[in-house]
Amino acid sequence: MANFAYSQTIFQTMNRREMIKAGLGTAAMTILGGIPAIAKDKKDRKKILVIGAHPDDPETAAGGTICLLTKAGHDVACVYLTKGQASSSFTDRKVAADTRTKEAIAACAIMGSRYIFMDQEDGATEVSEKRRADMRELISKEKPDVVITHWPIDGHRDHAACGILVADAWRRLDHCFELYFFEVMTGVQTQLFHPTDWVDISSVRDLKYKACYCHESQHLEETMEEFHGPMEAFRGLECRCPAAEAFAHNTVPAKLV
Repeated sequence: MANFAYSQTIFQTMNRREMIKAGLGTAAMTILGGIPAIAKDKKDRKKILVIGAHPDDPETAAGGTICLLTKAGHDVACVYLTKGQASSSFTDRKVAADTRTKEAIAACAIMGSRYIFMDQEDGATEVSEKRRADMRELISKEKPDVVITHWPIDGHRDHAACGILVADAWRRLDHCFELYFFEVMTGVQTQLFHPTDWVDISSVRDLKYKACYCHESQHLEETMEEFHGPMEAFRGLECRCPAAEAFAHNTVPAKLV
């Protein structure tokens, strides 16, 4: 059964006064099930990591949700597993990394998020004990309430590696944070993705695209038009709004008794 709550759409179209007047109460307004749509004080403020394989992955896959979370007062950091060194737009890997790092920083400024860069190599990511430990160390240091990352069944090896590393950290750290997966170009890259949660991004879609287009070296206009735009519209149809981003919530299996 889908976990889409009607309140996830409501909070997009009502301001705080209207919600209180309607008897909804701001505590009931949530993003991704448990994150308050308005962080009224410190106890409501959540820390969220959005972990992508390359600069532009968090933005294209979850940029609307990131904008909503930061606008709500939450602490969001975009984590980049690589610096995009293997981009086909460049012949020099260092120039590629420097350029794409600057583009990601500019995108994060628009979305209101922090940024963290890890040191894996684009196109040659590893799922080794050292890399597993690196991911656990980063997540342990940040102490997030929620982590959002790649669905591990993906045709791009870097995407798959990123999802596997985060899922491994979630298990090794005793499920101490909520884990959600996002989709990237479903059917072309992400495969067999079945959402549990939808976020209405209609009110911030233009802001998301502004952040995505900071990645000038990647010429994302075509990618957004051909893949992400239709994906957002389709997910919007599923939850009765113009545009949405979808996520799969990873939960702890019930123990057999």
